Amino acid sequence: MSRTVSVLAAAVLAVPGLALGEVSTWTIDPAHSEAEFHVRHMMVSTVDGSLGTVTGTVVYDDQNPERSSVEASIDVRGLDTRVAKRDAHLKSGDFFDVAKFPAATFKSTQVAKTPDGLLVTGNLTLHGVTRPVTLTVEGPTAPFADPWMHQQHRGFSATTKLNREDFGLKWNMPLANGGLLVGNDVDVSLNLEVLPKPTHPTAAK
Repeated sequence: MSRTVSVLAAAVLAVPGLALGEVSTWTIDPAHSEAEFHVRHMMVSTVDGSLGTVTGTVVYDDQNPERSSVEASIDVRGLDTRVAKRDAHLKSGDFFDVAKFPAATFKSTQVAKTPDGLLVTGNLTLHGVTRPVTLTVEGPTAPFADPWMHQQHRGFSATTKLNREDFGLKWNMPLANGGLLVGNDVDVSLNLEVLPKPTHPTAAK
């Protein structure tokens, strides 16, 4: 699994009344966000799939992106490659074992600004194994208010490459040509849309 996990980086939007350039907190919109994986099949083609629903929280500092952070979760029970038999195998104990490990989580530990966006390093927990990964992030986009609710939206995309064996996903089958049925390197790609996190004023005492 690897190319944008997209398992995830930071981007924030100015909430109504909050000027761009201040620190703000956002939630990942699961209806408009997706984490996809891309892996070689028999070393001759690439199989793509969705890892499941993405949720989480982003804290973003426009003036100092290095002070930003992100926490995200992917419900891998929703994994989908559009082939039911293959999905059932990937969800089984041979691979993700979703009955035992229903979610993959990412928590950032460092954010660095680059000429093209951000590099977000953090801890990815997948299949019960936690390892550091780095996401290459494009964005965030400029804030945009939708024409219906006038709610601010912002987006970013992220990519990373993982070795699935590092997370205990070791099932495979050798082929007569010396290759493997399933590639070990996985590209993960994330396309995320974030919304201002609602605030709940403390009730007057």
